[in-house]
Amino acid sequence: MGVVVLWGLNFVAMKFALRDFTPFQLGAARYVFAVLPLILIIPKPKVAWRFLLLYGLFQGVGQFGFLFFALHVGMTASLASVLMQTQVFFTAILGFVLLHERPARPLQIGLVLAACALACFGLGVADKQASAALAVTAAGLVLNLCAAFMWAASNVVARKTQQASASTGGYDAVGFVVWSSLVPVIPFCLLSLGLDAPAQRWHWVQAPFSSWLAVAYLGWMATILAYALWTGLLSRHPANRVAPFSLGVPVVGLTTGTLALGEIISGWQWAGIGFVMAALMCVLMLGRR
Repeated sequence: MGVVVLWGLNFVAMKFALRDFTPFQLGAARYVFAVLPLILIIPKPKVAWRFLLLYGLFQGVGQFGFLFFALHVGMTASLASVLMQTQVFFTAILGFVLLHERPARPLQIGLVLAACALACFGLGVADKQASAALAVTAAGLVLNLCAAFMWAASNVVARKTQQASASTGGYDAVGFVVWSSLVPVIPFCLLSLGLDAPAQRWHWVQAPFSSWLAVAYLGWMATILAYALWTGLLSRHPANRVAPFSLGVPVVGLTTGTLALGEIISGWQWAGIGFVMAALMCVLMLGRR
């Protein structure tokens, strides 16, 4: 539940920061904050560099590169927090194909309910009048789904890392997140230099304190703390059992997006929220029994 709250507030912080940073600049700044100063005091975990590299590319450059651009070109914080939960489906599929993890019956029921929820949100996006009011574009929708797939891929990498390190006991969740956060910094900087408009390259220098505070939250709270907790869960439980818990993130994201940014929640979105809560309760209650 701590991860759910941290990631739910994450989307509002992104929206605030993107007022003064380009998507690539925000990606670089986020991971500079995530790396410093912890990388100076936390030793490198005893895992292969390929796992750190893959996790950093999938979770850093992939997930947040796509997500920041989605929020930049046409996606609200509220709806982004919902669409990111399609990672549940991608994680279950990748977990079945690559990790041979078969979903239990409560998870199957929960995924069906979650599919109904996402169908409601999709119908809301198809409503042109509602989409115009929410400032949502087709490009933003596609980029958001790409970000969700990258999140799912990073879930599988985290699980494979734990399995490969089981015999040596060298896996450390916090160290893994900190050292993998070093990977996205250079790619984001190079993308900013190559693709950002010249007039935007130094605009971040004049960013107000509130935007830098949002970046600090993204780096220290939503990245280091939340992903350390998340990868710790993945190290102890199958990926397709951990992933559905993130279905609570849209509830926090929708609420904070409405209160902090004045975003609109349509009737279809309210219906989707009901299905999300039903899916989460199904996984939690039936899974426990």
